[in-house]
Amino acid sequence: MATARLDLRLNDEIKAKAEKAAALLGLKSLTEYVVHLMDEDASRVIAEHESMVLDDDIFDRFMSACEKAGKPNKKLQNALQFTKEQGVQ
Repeated sequence: MATARLDLRLNDEIKAKAEKAAALLGLKSLTEYVVHLMDEDASRVIAEHESMVLDDDIFDRFMSACEKAGKPNKKLQNALQFTKEQGVQ
């Protein structure tokens, strides 16, 4: 059950369009429509910022470099330690 609230103000035209869109989608309320949109868009934005897409040739070059890499040097070990301390996962 949802317990968090969001209070917002919008103009009559936007509200009317959103209500019509909600009805056309068969949703029960404007709230359900807004929650649906927020959930979809938030998921999309998060995915865009938490993932990386590479062309095949660039990925292949990256993998080749990883396979040829030697033992991590002190600077790389320090960078790893720094990310852990900063909570980067």
